[in-house]
Amino acid sequence: MADAIRTMVIDDESSIRESLSEFLEDFDFEVIPAESGEEALALMKEQKYDVAVVDLRLPGMSGESMIVKAHAMNPDMRFLIHTGSVDYRISKTLSEIGITPENLFLKPLPDLMLLVERIRNLVHGR
Repeated sequence: MADAIRTMVIDDESSIRESLSEFLEDFDFEVIPAESGEEALALMKEQKYDVAVVDLRLPGMSGESMIVKAHAMNPDMRFLIHTGSVDYRISKTLSEIGITPENLFLKPLPDLMLLVERIRNLVHGR
């Protein structure tokens, strides 16, 4: 699994975090779950990740703040937003980091293969 895509799934809802992690593992992603932005950043200090799938509404630090801090730590890391906020628009700050509308997924996502394909494109399609 040496060239597995190292992916972090950050969501405070354990059922979403676990099911998404297990789904991605079925496609040979190396997945580390985190339930908060603070936990995710602590894990990122220990190890580099290729991609993070981030919920915006997290306890404590928001998903957006976590993305900004994670990007400062590892500018090569890519981010997907996975949110239940149907009115969410990507902020100027996140646009400058490189998050585009193609990186925004609304919950519940009817076809998780879209997430798999987007992660692969972000990592291999640079």
